[in-house]
Parts: sequence; C-alpha cells; structure tokens
Amino acid sequence: MADSKGFAPDPEIRVNDLRIGAIGAGMIMAECHLAAYHEAGFPVVAIASRTKANAAKVAERWSIPTVHDTPEALIEDANVEILDIAFPPDQQPALIRHALKQKHIKGILAQKPLALTLDEAIALRDGAKAAGKILSVNQNMRYDQSMRVLKQILDRGELGTPVIATIDMHAIPHWQGFLEEYDRLTLANMSVHHLDVLRFLFGEVDEIYTAARPDPRTQFAHTDGITASTIKFQSGVFAVSLEDVWSGPREEGFDSDIYIKWRVEGTEGVAQGTIGWPTGAASTLTYASKRTTGGKWVTPEWDTMWFPHAFKGVMEQLQYAVKTGAEPALTVADNVRTVALIEAGYRSMAEGRAVKLSEIAI
Repeated sequence: MADSKGFAPDPEIRVNDLRIGAIGAGMIMAECHLAAYHEAGFPVVAIASRTKANAAKVAERWSIPTVHDTPEALIEDANVEILDIAFPPDQQPALIRHALKQKHIKGILAQKPLALTLDEAIALRDGAKAAGKILSVNQNMRYDQSMRVLKQILDRGELGTPVIATIDMHAIPHWQGFLEEYDRLTLANMSVHHLDVLRFLFGEVDEIYTAARPDPRTQFAHTDGITASTIKFQSGVFAVSLEDVWSGPREEGFDSDIYIKWRVEGTEGVAQGTIGWPTGAASTLTYASKRTTGGKWVTPEWDTMWFPHAFKGVMEQLQYAVKTGAEPALTVADNVRTVALIEAGYRSMAEGRAVKLSEIAI
C-alpha cells in the first residue's frame, strides 16, 4: 500500500495461493515467517523440524494441518509447492539439493547465509539453474519499510548522486546455539543484513576493508565479534557499516540506549532514519531534498515493521516468480554476490588490507 506521499513501504500481495511447506520451528519461523504468512493469506500446508514435538507445537499455533517426522519427508510431500527453509546453514544445502530433485517443488526460499562457504553457495546456485528451479534467499532487510522507501527516493533521484552512506548499529543479537560450532560470527550472521541492503541500494562493490575484535559478552570462541567495514562501490558511493554487538553493559538498572541508525548523503539531499528491530518499533525515515522538498525535512509514515511484516514481501516475490515465470526480486545469483562480499570481508580481516571484489571468483 502506498502512503500519502506516493511511497510504497510494503509491497503489494499479487499472488498468495501456492502451498508452502515450512522447515524449522524456531523463533524466526514461528514469530516472523508464519506470522507474516498468516496475515498475507499464504497457505502453509506442512511443517517439520529437527524435533517433531516442536514442529507440532508451532503447527497447532498456526493451524498447519500436517506435521512431518523429518524435513526430508516434508520435501517429498507432493502437496508442497514452495519450500521455506529456516535451518542452520551447515544443514541447509543438503535440504536444498534434496528439494531440487522433487518434481512437485516449484520454488525454494532459503535462509541466509545460504551456505558456510562461497564455493557451496555457488554450487547451489548452479544446481538450481541445472534443475530449472527457482531458488531465492531470504534477505529480508530489503523489505524493511525504511529501506524500501529509501530505495524509492534514490531511484527517483531526489537525493541527486549518492555520496556516502552509513549504518551504525549498537544492539545485541540473539546468537542461535548452532553458531557456537562455527568460526565466523557477526559478519556472516548480522552484518550480512547490512552489507546486502547496501548492495540493494547502491549496486556492486569495488572493495571492502573489514576490521573486527571479540565481543566481551559472547562467551564462545569467535573470530569476529564487533565489526566495522568500509566499502567502496563501483558507482563511487563510500559506505561504512558498524556492527557493535557489545553496545555496553546491559545489567539490570543500566539504562539501555541500543539502536540502529542509518544515513545517506547525496549531492541534492540527505536521508536518515532508524531500523526498529532492536527496540521492537517500526523503522523510520526522514529526508530533505533540494529537488523535491525545498530543502525541508519530510517524514513518510507507516504502521508496519521489519519483523514480521517484511517476510510477506520475501515470500510474495517468490510466489509471484513461480506463478508468472518472472525473475524473483531475490535471486540466488544476486545472493552469491552478497556471499562473495562477506568472503571478501573475512579475507580483509585475515590479511589486514582492503580486498577487491574482483579477487573473489564467482
């Protein structure tokens, strides 16, 4: 629906009749995917997880008629047309490959990161193409309302030529337990939102320099805790993305000031705002343009949020692609470029230098 200023913070639901099978019963599936699908009218016909009892509880909550013993059994269910995966990235590739073999599976929505290595992400991309299946990746920050409206402002040229962009995060993610087994943490599992949305806004990257230090709160071993990346885009845009997952002590009685703020400056205007996720609020945007607002600050408004409403758009773009044969908005080929950017960031950390994306073969 477009707001009074002509922006569309949330996408139109054009298709919602393809039957979904959900794999995973954790927070992101139960509180985000399924909540959004219920609002949008997407039919979820089956669910499975690593523990059937957990899947059964989520099925009862969201009135999902079938609970399978295993994810593999769900994938083989001929009633499922769209596979929605919310599973650890070390186990996701095998499920995707199994789904690519099923004639009845028309589209797959995978979680990010798509895989733990760039090589495996590339193999999944190529496997989907060979199978003639649509594989899409859940880069849901692209459907955050402030990011969608910002993209529309940029596309209209209201800020002129973009010059510099910043994302400044001081918030505490909930690290899933399976991440304790990996040697990569923040860049792959939190920064991936920011680096991907910067690509969505500004196009392909020329080079990235990433630095990191451990996070004092995270007790398990990790390579990257607090991370900061400087990014040069081929368009000339310069960006800085900071993920401060420490954000200070948070004991009882300590006043919290967690936030994510962003800002884009162009030759003809400035836009800035917040991402509401850390505080459970709606994201915000305000901007001023020499071209369209007379240099005065204008604040579009909406009443939806990144979590859970953005997940409507993520599923809708896949349903629309399957139904019409159009390319999905979130292609696996594009996501491989985000995975390559993450890989370049880790190489930058390891070697203490800026890394050109041309060094990363995709």
